[in-house]
Amino acid sequence: VQLVESGGGLVQAGGSLRLSCAASGRTFSNYAMGWFRQAPGKEREIVAAIRWGTGTTIYEDSVKGRFTISRDSTKNTLYLQMNSLKPEDTAVYYCAASPLPITRPLGRMRSEYDFWGQGTLVTVSS
Repeated sequence: VQLVESGGGLVQAGGSLRLSCAASGRTFSNYAMGWFRQAPGKEREIVAAIRWGTGTTIYEDSVKGRFTISRDSTKNTLYLQMNSLKPEDTAVYYCAASPLPITRPLGRMRSEYDFWGQGTLVTVSS
């Protein structure tokens, strides 16, 4: 599985960015895919995740109502639309993927994802 993120950059507080993750190497219908972020000196944390086949989603509490995770199955691409950005959203954002049986819930832990992209930096200025 190969995951390639794009779309990061510098934005002012209150602005928007859309991250993309181009996925290849598998059929992802039975996969979970997620966005994680890691700020300097902090642990990598879940932002949002989606069950590729059904579109079921989960979000970290601080981004609910501001961020939207989605996928385009025709392009094998995962997205993260980020609105109302805050300086505390500044981090390297990573795309992640892992097989996920239908009987298991979407994972929130780094250890639950097998494949990772290289990351894209998002900087929000105040």
